[in-house]
Formats: sequence, structure tokens, C-alpha cells
Amino acid sequence: TTALIVVTWVGAITAVFAALIAIAQNDIKRILAYSTVSQLGYMMAGLGMGGVAVGMFHLITHAFFKSLLFLGAGSVIHGAHDEQDIRHMGGLWKPMRSTFIVYAIGTLALCGFPLFFSGFWSKDGILEAAHGWSLSKGPFDLLVFGAFLTAFYMMRQVSYVFFGEWRGHGHAHESPRVMTAPMALLAFFAMALGVIGTPAWTWFRGFLS
Repeated sequence: TTALIVVTWVGAITAVFAALIAIAQNDIKRILAYSTVSQLGYMMAGLGMGGVAVGMFHLITHAFFKSLLFLGAGSVIHGAHDEQDIRHMGGLWKPMRSTFIVYAIGTLALCGFPLFFSGFWSKDGILEAAHGWSLSKGPFDLLVFGAFLTAFYMMRQVSYVFFGEWRGHGHAHESPRVMTAPMALLAFFAMALGVIGTPAWTWFRGFLS
């Protein structure tokens, strides 16, 4: 229908436009916020081209790995003495190893790293629907470009925050277990949830449909 065509194009354009904005941000939470807008574009495009199950699957997996990333950002801000500018961080993988591990898992899930992360399966379902969309290949090209942008701005963020030398004030420290334990739980689901949408286990997509 015309409505679904509009939803598809708006979703695909939003996925790229918000990702481009995320690239230009230096606030650790702003990058994740614009990333969320971009992923909402993926969900809408998935709804328009592949139906409810495709869009909802990405909504569910995204809920876990993006909440993990936001909690991870909060942990970083706490450990970096309320600093939010990634340009004033660096080298945090050493003093904040637990936060780094779970943040890396969330990042790989968001980027759609193959096989072992839920974001790969949910985003791949959207790209599959876009590739098979008979009306135009434009949304597929936009969404693939958006996927590369996602990997770029997240690797940029991780590089600024966790690698290199510490550029902030004072000494960074790991967050307490009351903060890291929930992130570990979310990290587990950011990886394990992908199984519910794989071709080997189709009951979940059938249930949503």
C-alpha cells in the first residue's frame, strides 16, 4: 500500500540521516541517542517491507543491546568523574575492564557482527526483506550504507573512550557491582536473544506474525 511505501522510505532515510548525525557527536550519550533514532528507522523500514515480525524482532533485540550501551555509558561517565565528552577520555579498558567487555558486546550486537550477536540476526532480517522488495532497491542500498555508518561511529566512540591514553582529569575507576551486574545480564541477552529469530528456530517470528 501507499502507506507502507512511505513508511519504508522514511525509515530507510531516517536510518542513514540519524547515523550521519551520530558521527558528528562527541557526547557519549548523544551518539547513542542518535543511534537509537537510526535503529528506529531500520525497524520502520522492516515493518514496511517485511511485515510485523521483521520490525518487532529488531525492536526486541535492540532493546537489550541499546539499554546495555546506555548503562555502559553511565558507567563510563561515573568512572570518568562525570565526564561525557569522549575527547576527554581514553585508555579506559584498563581501569574499567568489566565495563569495557560488556560495552564491546553491546557494540558488536549493534553493529550486527556475524553469528554470535543478536543484532546480526535482526538487522539481517531487515536487509533480507529490503533485498527482496520488488518496488525498489533504494531502501536496501540506504540500509546497507547505514549499517556501515553504524559500525563507523561506534568504533569511533569505542576508540576514543577505551583505547589510547587517558586524557581526562583524575584517575578513572571501575563502577561498583551494583552497576556492572545488570550490564552483564543484558550482555548475555544481547548475544543469546538472536537464537529466537534464526531460521533454525522460527516459532518466534510465527508468533509475531
